[in-house]
Amino acid sequence: MRTDALLDRFLQELRPLAPVAVWAHGSLAGGDYQEGRSDLDLIAVLGRPVTARTAWRLGLLHARLGAEPLAEQLHCTYLSPDTVADSARRHLTWAHGRLFKRPVTEVTRRELHGFGRVLHGRSPHSVLPPVSDTELAAFVVRDQRDFWRPAVRRDGLWRQDVWVDLGLLTFARATVTLRDGDLISKRQALTELRGLDAPDEVVADIEGRRYGNPVPPEAGWTARRSELTRSYLGPAIDTLVASYS
Repeated sequence: MRTDALLDRFLQELRPLAPVAVWAHGSLAGGDYQEGRSDLDLIAVLGRPVTARTAWRLGLLHARLGAEPLAEQLHCTYLSPDTVADSARRHLTWAHGRLFKRPVTEVTRRELHGFGRVLHGRSPHSVLPPVSDTELAAFVVRDQRDFWRPAVRRDGLWRQDVWVDLGLLTFARATVTLRDGDLISKRQALTELRGLDAPDEVVADIEGRRYGNPVPPEAGWTARRSELTRSYLGPAIDTLVASYS
């Protein structure tokens, strides 16, 4: 499988930086992975602090991987033993063809503890502090209130497939986490959306593009989909946040 070949090459390239552990999370670990469609979401814990020189070496590493099939879908965040415990800290990350910094959220940490896939070295349980139910719920509420709710007001975002998909699927997953304490896959979130009265046309659109055979949209659909999504998602987020704040 091309995915396994890419992961083997990545681990080989990473070896000179002496990683303590490399883990997969998201769809690759949770059983919802589709080769060629899903991202490869990875976490690497390096043995030493991540310096400017480390960042330069990682940039070269990913540049060398660039010609490999699926390389554009490989995303990796780099931690070190002195930073791994801080969920608010932003860590060096390679994604979307560039290096930047972002945190390893409470949701990702809970995924790693629950079903993280060990690709190299130590397990998440031996490195990452656990995430309590209270910490997880507080993060999910903040994410819906402070990131997704303001984004709903920006019509241009919701004319893009990725915003429609992630906005609605993240909302459904957030609802289940707050209601039941569980983490669910994106495929499971599609089923949940129907039970949450999300617009049927939009849910069918997401399902077709992510799990079926996508077809070019009809004229006007992108604008209509944006309106349907925003009209649903804004009030839905408000109700969810009010219920669990």
